[in-house]
Amino acid sequence: IERLRADAAACSEEAAPMNLYVCMISLKQDAKALPFSAALEAWMSHLQAKGAIGAWSLSRRKLNLAADCYRDFLLQIEVEGLTQLDKAFGVVSHPDDDVEHLHMRVHDMIDTMEFALYRPFPDPERAERVALL
Repeated sequence: IERLRADAAACSEEAAPMNLYVCMISLKQDAKALPFSAALEAWMSHLQAKGAIGAWSLSRRKLNLAADCYRDFLLQIEVEGLTQLDKAFGVVSHPDDDVEHLHMRVHDMIDTMEFALYRPFPDPERAERVALL
């Protein structure tokens, strides 16, 4: 119990934990990995500059070692919460010429994409409740 209290206190003193928007991506047959990576970097950098996302990373499956349900690429995007995620979706849904170009360069190379939103666990509120028990 003391450890949970200490963890809860540490979480409340640190910066707010980030949520992860995770995308598993397979490219189209004619799409190449390096141009996809470059296009994605330009798109993510644009979203970061607008304050619509936090840090992000792109990973590629190694040695084709994965179950069939996993895709070739894993994109992880940090967002502070649903408000920031909504801001990112707003950038896409109200595009200017730059946004349209950057988004389509990435989107046109993607065959399949599956996504999920994850949060830190246990979050500070749950850790605090457990500590009170």
